[in-house]
Amino acid sequence: MLKISHEVVRPGRTYGDAEVSIPIPEELATVPGIPANQREVDWYAREYPLETMNITERASRDWANSLRDQHVEMREIRKEHDKLNTNLIMATRQSADIEPTVEPTGEDISQGIKDKARELGFLEVGITASDAHYEYQSKRGFNKYQHAVCLAYEQDFEPTQTIPSVDAEIVHSSTYRTQAAAALELANWIRSNGYHSQVIHSSDATGPIIALFVKAGLGQLGACGYLLTPHAGNRQRLLMVSTDANVTYDKPVDYGIHAFCQVCQVCVNRCPGRALMRDKIWWRGIEKNKLYFKRCRPVMARYLGCGICMKVCPVQKYGLKNTMEHYAATGQVLGKGTHDLEGYELEGKGYFGPGELPVFESDFFSSMPHGNVDEWAFDRFKAKAKSGGGKITDDMLDELKEEVNRSLGLTGDVLAMMAEDQDYI
Repeated sequence: MLKISHEVVRPGRTYGDAEVSIPIPEELATVPGIPANQREVDWYAREYPLETMNITERASRDWANSLRDQHVEMREIRKEHDKLNTNLIMATRQSADIEPTVEPTGEDISQGIKDKARELGFLEVGITASDAHYEYQSKRGFNKYQHAVCLAYEQDFEPTQTIPSVDAEIVHSSTYRTQAAAALELANWIRSNGYHSQVIHSSDATGPIIALFVKAGLGQLGACGYLLTPHAGNRQRLLMVSTDANVTYDKPVDYGIHAFCQVCQVCVNRCPGRALMRDKIWWRGIEKNKLYFKRCRPVMARYLGCGICMKVCPVQKYGLKNTMEHYAATGQVLGKGTHDLEGYELEGKGYFGPGELPVFESDFFSSMPHGNVDEWAFDRFKAKAKSGGGKITDDMLDELKEEVNRSLGLTGDVLAMMAEDQDYI
């Protein structure tokens, strides 16, 4: 039995459940939150502000969506999701300007917010300060209030275990919608206590908000690039409500995840695109396992959104309490090396068990375009001109103009925004 450094006590899985106590072995104890160099975080935020990939990688997003649309079921799922999600997005955009219904009493309502959020079905809730360091440049000023209520909504277990699949994509989309509706109810409750509240929809995110969730003590950043929380690991969707209510901030917690992920490495080893780094690096002032975007998106685009790094995480599968108790007793990662945890199937490729990875064609990754739509349109324009012996036709110019105009309209189109960017940091 390994020596225990400390125990983390967290609320139960659902509202009203008994608290759970999670033992953290001494050899996995590091620091609360995310290791960070604040001077570097400040510098990058000032000199190289973050921007959503909906803008910077618009070309690859359009390309990925065009591939997904070739899958009939996926195309219909996306259409249905956009239809159902539109009103929710519009409602959240209007939420900041709705006035409270009563005068505030001045009392701290932190616990009331948490209780209400849990009643509404949220798995995790914590409160911290809003942070402009983690805002997209194009979203500066969108968030109106200084306090961030961080909310995680659990994605159903069974369909998630079928990743990558149509069923998993259905539950992925429906979880975003369910949590948005619940957050609007929470915002109404905050107003009924005399304060303003703004729901920031996951599909309209102001930035990669995991850093705020870590500061609020809800989990730590995993090797897969997702937030890992005690009950569901990376199997949840994230959303933020900002407010001017009288609240108390939560503190970051050391769940042992930084060191555990370096021992585990299951998501790193099982990623079909080899898109996850084994070792941590310093990136924009924080220490993390960096994701190779250029090796991730081509797989996501072709294989039903992929998500294998979610499926094979032992914390997602068994919960942090069971995972840490097993490690403390045996020194081993629960489920590692087994088909129960590590097996997955790729459509058209077959089944891959522990130690097995798919092989892709030589142009599988290189064929993905990069940059925003303008850059992609110009690259294709140059390629056409080169293939035509340098001749530029009126049709080619008209096509280039049409694509540039389309990009100017799309970058601000709420309906085109998807949520995957904000779940990473």
